[in-house]
Amino acid sequence: MIELVLGGARSGKSRYAESVAKVSNKPVIYIATSEVRDDEMAQRVAIHQSQRPTEWQVIEEPFALANMLHLHSHVDNCILVDCLTLWLSNCLFGQTQTPWEDYKQQLLSTLKTLPGQVILVSNEVGCGIVPLGEMSRQFVDQAGWLHQAIAAQVPKVTLVTAGIPMHIKDIS
Repeated sequence: MIELVLGGARSGKSRYAESVAKVSNKPVIYIATSEVRDDEMAQRVAIHQSQRPTEWQVIEEPFALANMLHLHSHVDNCILVDCLTLWLSNCLFGQTQTPWEDYKQQLLSTLKTLPGQVILVSNEVGCGIVPLGEMSRQFVDQAGWLHQAIAAQVPKVTLVTAGIPMHIKDIS
């Protein structure tokens, strides 16, 4: 089963996703997509690291998310990806020669084949005003289209606001 977990910054989406992974009673593989480029991001990563159980396997992968999911998804484990919007940012604006649409299609195709439990965490960034800059608008648009494409093919979508999970799609 695949679940897409959406929420704003500091909404509790990661805490919710981690709780779902914990209650799965399966070995958890945590795929971290962030690249630490400044002190503020290093602090955010440190907070997430301190909240995770030490027995979880952690894989840091800023680009090849589809490959990591394909390699590590098994019927008897749970993969938690945190987060898709950082991955999107890496793919759109990072040091890569691969076009974003290729990364996106690889992920969408891979999701259809995964045998295990997967929890995908992502920021809902499209609820505010339209950003002024072209780069910001591109990011918001691509995040929205990515979320729509994933939500169309996964059985469960949860929106977390103020720490409260709201199941907006559940066909399990």
